[in-house]
Amino acid sequence: MFLLCGGLALAQAPSPVFVLNSLDADVSVIDPTNWREIKRIPTGKEPHHLYMTPDEKSILVANALADSLTFIDPKTAEIQKVVRGVLDPYHLQFSPDMKWLVTNGNRLNHVDIYRWDGNDLTLVKRLPTGKTPSHLWIDSKSQVAYSTMQDSDELIAIDLVKQEIKWRIKTGPMPADIFGTPDDKTLLVGLTGSDAVEVFDVSGPQPKSVRKIKTGAGAHAFRGAGDKRHVFLSNRVANTISKIDLQTLQVVDTYPAPGGPDCMEVLAGGRYLLTTSRWAKRLTIIDTEKREVVKQVRVGKSPHGVWTLDHAQRR
Repeated sequence: MFLLCGGLALAQAPSPVFVLNSLDADVSVIDPTNWREIKRIPTGKEPHHLYMTPDEKSILVANALADSLTFIDPKTAEIQKVVRGVLDPYHLQFSPDMKWLVTNGNRLNHVDIYRWDGNDLTLVKRLPTGKTPSHLWIDSKSQVAYSTMQDSDELIAIDLVKQEIKWRIKTGPMPADIFGTPDDKTLLVGLTGSDAVEVFDVSGPQPKSVRKIKTGAGAHAFRGAGDKRHVFLSNRVANTISKIDLQTLQVVDTYPAPGGPDCMEVLAGGRYLLTTSRWAKRLTIIDTEKREVVKQVRVGKSPHGVWTLDHAQRR
């Protein structure tokens, strides 16, 4: 998508890059032709995660303490609407078929399941969970949602059709993000309280913890590399990003990522990896071929989620 030659230049007019600033309650809009912030979009109090709808018509910002969702046009960077009355949305994910939106109530210890008709959300079930629901993953068939419990060290599975918890299993310390293999048989869970990813076999009626992959301290968030073979994992304490082979379940590369790397995005073509540097108020751009940081862009306080339309495949 862009070339490095004393700077970053784009071959075509790109879509903006969106970076969520959790402690500023806004979103930085970045022009990737010059890698400068061009505007801020106000959100609600304590936004923590972004999610683009599977049809890519909206970016949703989950405003945890404002009990609201802000919908943003990913092309024009204009607010489409604000949905209020969504209780404590910390992390969120649409099912691939877009029938369900699931949100984690991080401070209120619940998972909410909403039905989505293309315009409106309807709460169909609120499920009490373990302590501090963290991140979500929904399988490719839109039938099962998985959620980690950060402070009770658990992983749970939720039947989206029946709206009930199917099972729960203990994990390593402080489980955070989840990533599923394309066949839906294996889940990877980042252990932020450790230096590893825990691997679960979820192909049977009950899950099994099958191994741990050592990555780096503060193993936290995932982003598919775009090739259906590899996934990136941010190690927030180690200030690195690991590349994991989903077939061999081994780390095959490691990249520097200063400032507490958190959420990630991969630009179209797969070469350039974007990560929010949580403690440095920066968006960091990494050239994965050269294995080096090529640019840092100043954003707001505690940057968290990052998304753009010009992205490599996510799953």
